[in-house]
Amino acid sequence: MPKLNVSHPDINYNEVPKNIRMRPYYIIAPGLLILIGILIPFVTAIFLSLTNYSFRLPHWKLIGLKNWIDTLTDPSFYHALWVTIKYAVFSTGTQMILGTVIALLLRKDTRYSRILKVLFTFPLMVAPAIAVLIWQLMTSNSIGVLEKLLNVFGVFGFPWASSHSTAMFTAVLIDTWVNTPFILLLVLAGLQSLPKSPFEAAEVDGASRWFIFKTLTLPMLKPFLYIALLFRLMASLQEFGIIYALTKGGPGDTLMNISLTGYMTAFQYQRLGSALPYLLVLWTIVNISAKFLVKRQRKLAKQAQGY
Repeated sequence: MPKLNVSHPDINYNEVPKNIRMRPYYIIAPGLLILIGILIPFVTAIFLSLTNYSFRLPHWKLIGLKNWIDTLTDPSFYHALWVTIKYAVFSTGTQMILGTVIALLLRKDTRYSRILKVLFTFPLMVAPAIAVLIWQLMTSNSIGVLEKLLNVFGVFGFPWASSHSTAMFTAVLIDTWVNTPFILLLVLAGLQSLPKSPFEAAEVDGASRWFIFKTLTLPMLKPFLYIALLFRLMASLQEFGIIYALTKGGPGDTLMNISLTGYMTAFQYQRLGSALPYLLVLWTIVNISAKFLVKRQRKLAKQAQGY
């Protein structure tokens, strides 16, 4: 087979203007800067996790894997890991179900659905700390509207975030109120992008709504659901703002997840070297989860396109 000459005989690349030759470098420069900006603190965190670095000590030294061994043999680490996973599963699962159901109910473009879409997106504009303050007022035993509503059904003095048994429920409830609109918007965008012809053909053939949802809507909507699941799961695993503003990890250590435990170790106890293994373990969990979901989403997207 003859060798192909990819260079054009009539073009002298030395005569190409410099600004045109530099365009590929201009394109990759922002990505390269972002990569460097990510790698520098990441590598620094790994290095400092091998030291006894503390805000209280003027000097620090390398101590090897001592911080990692102490972390992985500490029962509080496994408690924080369990709280992190439990919170992520409960909050993400609840938001995915509610967001998808509401999106399906608001799928048709009517005057009422347009009004409800606007109303449902309001919580997304509220900062987590402000959302916690709003819910603390609503659940107050003296003036809370939710407390008064529960009184109608014979429930008095519901503990909400002040009890070990209901603190997780309260935090997940606030998180669901704030972030379900995000799932709603993504699923609505996915529903509006689906082709209409398969649904029209199924309706002409007399298919039931459940059959259409199970065989058409859900399979074609899965790539969008995975995108929503990816964003919310990553955020839930790293949740800090709602839990810190609500109880600072309490009562006791009920809501002490990995993010909060690492924060407390670093800034309250001023042992940054001991805190970094918590955060690096969390990064590993988030990274593995994200890679798995991205792989699944790409596979489903290819299947939807017929590849």
